[in-house]
Amino acid sequence: MTRPHSFGNSNAARRRDGVSGIPRRNSPQSTTRPGHSRPCRDNKRGNTVISKKRVFAVGAIALAAVLTVSGCTSRTASSGDSTSSAAAGDGKVTVAFVPKLQGIPYFEAMNAGGKKAAEELGITWLYQGPTTADAAAQADIVRSYIQQNVSALIVAPNDPDSMAPLLKEAADKGIKVLTADTDAPDSVREVFVNQASVEGIGEALTDQLMTAMGGSGDYAIVSCGETAANLNAWIEVQKAYTASKYPNAKLTTIVYAGEDQAAATSMATDLMNANPNLKGLVGECTSSAPGVAQAVKDAGKIGQVFTDGLGTPQSMAPYLKDGSSSASILWDVQNLGYLAAWTGQQLAEGKTLAATNDVNDDLKGIAYDSASKVLLLGDPLVITKDNVDTFDY
Repeated sequence: MTRPHSFGNSNAARRRDGVSGIPRRNSPQSTTRPGHSRPCRDNKRGNTVISKKRVFAVGAIALAAVLTVSGCTSRTASSGDSTSSAAAGDGKVTVAFVPKLQGIPYFEAMNAGGKKAAEELGITWLYQGPTTADAAAQADIVRSYIQQNVSALIVAPNDPDSMAPLLKEAADKGIKVLTADTDAPDSVREVFVNQASVEGIGEALTDQLMTAMGGSGDYAIVSCGETAANLNAWIEVQKAYTASKYPNAKLTTIVYAGEDQAAATSMATDLMNANPNLKGLVGECTSSAPGVAQAVKDAGKIGQVFTDGLGTPQSMAPYLKDGSSSASILWDVQNLGYLAAWTGQQLAEGKTLAATNDVNDDLKGIAYDSASKVLLLGDPLVITKDNVDTFDY
């Protein structure tokens, strides 16, 4: 099993003061509804999942691959990968996936899921992304797949707005167009294969941090790409949820470290130095989650400043165990890749998604909302010091 990522493009580190203020470049530091539903069980795996509106600790067994990331900004593309039960061009359905970047554990985990789907479903799976989270380099790869006239094209866009015209170009050629991991809602995409609900992720991140902080105090977010639609959507939930459920807590600052763990550590350090009263930090992606935990550890503030975020189990394990991180919010990334490949096949073969879909033994009752055209993998999960060793990625 491979490890997963972070999200967004890797533009220069940026910051946003006062939560809703105007973005400013190259600034190193900052001063600046509750739900009630029962936990449900994944009977096959024994995990406790987070309901759409509330977080519960994960049970003893595991999900599959999840988030991690690194990167900077350059227009380079990797050589790609392909898996099929028959050669491409032989009349079989060909599903191509263009991740935000290739070579990081998160998207390699999605690729592993896509490969598994190809073997089991009898389709051709193509996988290629840029070597850094760069929108222009990603667009070049999308153009290549359009020229190849693949059956279905799945994209996790670095910049949803600039990707939209290319997705229309693909659709105009008769290619079925999907997004996965990150949406391009203002595009012609036919389906967004979503990892978990926006509310579920945003509320989980907030609840876990507030539990550690005692429900009060100032906290900041170290995010990644400033144009990352999924990260920005989660942050909006975190803002509103903090204000409504935790009136004694305040989200003071949001900064953007690109896809760079070292930059995340540096920015988290600057935030703590600028605000001695800062009590919490959220790493919004899998490069910044270990980054903020490392900053707390380096500062000798374990037990004084609390962190959580979206991080790979093995990358977060030392921080969860030493207390510099309280939790990691995850989902099954390999299953996300499988679901994306399966959905591409369904569309390419002219099939209609049902309100609930049984994909395989691990993916049953997958909900599809025809109004928003969103296919939802499921609920997020929580990794803590108590179960992190059950994961091998």
